[in-house]
Amino acid sequence: MIGGVCAGIAEYYGWDPTIVRILFVIGAFIFFGSTILLYIVLAIIMPDY
Repeated sequence: MIGGVCAGIAEYYGWDPTIVRILFVIGAFIFFGSTILLYIVLAIIMPDY
């Protein structure tokens, strides 16, 4: 909810934002935090609406 990245991805694909957020949290644990880096990069490069 900080940068709106998960909500933007969910809106683009027509998914529920809660599911995308849960996947990001699970990914952060599985991939040892590299998902957090991906979130930061996406927050910078994704367009604002």
